[in-house]
Amino acid sequence: MATAHWKVRPYVLTGGRTRTRQRLLVHTLISVSYYDPRFAAGLPPETRSLYDRARRTTSVAELSAYSGMPLGVTRVVIDDLATTNRLQVHPETYSSPFDSRLLERLRDGLLQLA
Repeated sequence: MATAHWKVRPYVLTGGRTRTRQRLLVHTLISVSYYDPRFAAGLPPETRSLYDRARRTTSVAELSAYSGMPLGVTRVVIDDLATTNRLQVHPETYSSPFDSRLLERLRDGLLQLA
């Protein structure tokens, strides 16, 4: 027996909102500090997928891809769950993994070849 798949319009999930209360970049890390299965059971399928996936620390972009929701919708849903302390938004600790001196030497070398 085939299961019925239906999708909810994105504005239904966000209540028409497109902005978040906090800055959520694609690489911002999200996690669930305490997973509550009863709370998860009451969530819409898209939101539940996101909540389940965030049991492991995951970026906003990855949560969007796994849940199948557009990035903007994912941000609003994350913001809503974070506001109720269901999700934890990790402070940004991202710094460039590239050594700027190495990049400058590479650029200089390429300019010498040109």
